[in-house]
Amino acid sequence: MATSEQTLYDVRDGGAWITLNRPEKRNALSPTLITETYEHILAANEDGGVRCVVITGAPPAFCAGADLKAKRGRETGGRAVPYPELLAQIQDNPKPVIAAINGAAFAGGLGIVGAVDISIAVDEVKFSFSEVRIGVIPAVISVV
Repeated sequence: MATSEQTLYDVRDGGAWITLNRPEKRNALSPTLITETYEHILAANEDGGVRCVVITGAPPAFCAGADLKAKRGRETGGRAVPYPELLAQIQDNPKPVIAAINGAAFAGGLGIVGAVDISIAVDEVKFSFSEVRIGVIPAVISVV
């Protein structure tokens, strides 16, 4: 299993498992998490033993959306992948991408769910475009 700063990457049984690993922030999307997830997807595409990509979250959530308190730019050393590019890579990926939704998927996390090929969720999962509560239109709708 490859461990990065904010994600876990493991290839087993033909699947590349990417775990969003910021449980203390409910796996909120920071520039580092977005970039690492993007890079893991590219690595899975290069691996001939990988037949599909599975994205999940470390409990208790799948993904809470954008981390509004994350440092921009400095956190990734200037190599950050924009969120829309991550969604485009998921949506246009040559290998199927599956979301294993094990907890809440809010805002940008719901954007990931919308971009994958197959979504599988536990019964008690909650989905929400929570940004509308503060008057923001869900931006992911224009990307996926």
